Amino acid sequence: MYIGGLDVGTTGCKLSVYDSCGKFIKNTYCEYKSERNDTVQQINAAAVWEAVKQVIKTTMSEIKIEVIGVTSFGESFVMLDKEDNILMPSMLYTDKRGSVESKLFDGINAEKITGAKPHGMYSLAKIMWVKNNMPEIYDKTTRILLFQDFIVYKLTGKAQIDYSLACRTMGFDIKNKCWSKKIFDIAGIDINKMAIPVPSGTVAGKIISPEFDAENVTVVTGCHDQLAALIGAGITELHTAIDGTGTVECITPVLDKIPDNTEFYEMGYTILPHILRDKYVCYAFSFTGGAALKWYRDNFISEESYKEADKKIKEKPTGILIMPHFAGAATPYMDENSKAVFTGITLGTDKYDIYKAIMEGVTYEMLLNLEKVEKNGIIIDKLYATGGGANSSVWLQIKADILNKEIIALDAPEAGAMGTVMLAGNAVGAFESMDSARKIMVKEKKHYYPEEKKHEQYMQYYKKYKYIYDFSKKVN
Repeated sequence: MYIGGLDVGTTGCKLSVYDSCGKFIKNTYCEYKSERNDTVQQINAAAVWEAVKQVIKTTMSEIKIEVIGVTSFGESFVMLDKEDNILMPSMLYTDKRGSVESKLFDGINAEKITGAKPHGMYSLAKIMWVKNNMPEIYDKTTRILLFQDFIVYKLTGKAQIDYSLACRTMGFDIKNKCWSKKIFDIAGIDINKMAIPVPSGTVAGKIISPEFDAENVTVVTGCHDQLAALIGAGITELHTAIDGTGTVECITPVLDKIPDNTEFYEMGYTILPHILRDKYVCYAFSFTGGAALKWYRDNFISEESYKEADKKIKEKPTGILIMPHFAGAATPYMDENSKAVFTGITLGTDKYDIYKAIMEGVTYEMLLNLEKVEKNGIIIDKLYATGGGANSSVWLQIKADILNKEIIALDAPEAGAMGTVMLAGNAVGAFESMDSARKIMVKEKKHYYPEEKKHEQYMQYYKKYKYIYDFSKKVN
């Protein structure tokens, strides 16, 4: 059986195909643009749908897929009218609209219900902004779908969203696994406009869209992309985590209980249900991981690939400190107004030093996060690398040296898509269980171990790095 994992991201979508024996068959990718400036940060849902159609049609012209699982990025939503017309562009998580609205939840301990401290990045706050500022759009809206359930709805006519993606709205009850009436009532948003929450890996139905000659293809609701990567890495044990480097840099460890420390949520850490009963995951993240490196490459070394640039960096730590707040700060600050900071540049600095320093800076930021979560009892011994950044052996070694942890690269072109394949295959009986799927699909490629001398060197710079944020608040 051929199984497809459709991974819908902020810059493009990909359809990865595996067979039920774990063999990678094909990867099809289509890019689209998002609008990012100081005023708005948004994406065109119609362009995303066109790209999804393209990758499915291209793949199916060559391979007979029997099932497709759908995973997507979080927070952004699509507003549809009664005829399923898209009513407006979809705001990205970094768009500042919704910041004021999120303050309405202050003081009610919403994180005890939703696993997330209220913040303007989440869907519900932005839906409130639409209702307050574009009431004519809200009044016309019949359905509010995040991108996973939007694509599933377009393919099958079934509006369902998995638990993990529902958590990214700020309106989902993580204990009772349902929309929170209390939170939606405070928001003043009609809960009936939302898709039906279902467990990750739930069958939606057959493709009914007339745009495809694929009536016998089953569509399965996957999960949020970061959880999909965790599944694709086969992680179920405590003290392990993925380090996903896509547009966002996100470390996702496994937990056996929901933290009750208020400070933990104040720093922006969020909790989602794992696919395993009674287990949860935590997100520690930076808004710009791979996005920071892509910005630099596109603007300063656009003639070179990442692999070519990797070959030209120096072996030793750069000594340059870059705080990668190019789109504001995520955990542990949750400061949408924070700006990127570069320090330590001299006349002897070349463009490849800065290129490497961005990789170092993103990693310093994640070390700061690891220290915070470990203070809350979430201990991580080793990290599985996923996402586009996992293709860089240079960056993986930098991470091992700075974080002082074993980094394991997986033998999978896209761990998120593979996790979606595992969920989809399990849903239709291609695998006996998720554990069986893990044993068949997950393969390790290379281990990176910290070098003691470099770690000591990096820690001298990291001590200085931790002061940059407080200093920057005085001048930005």
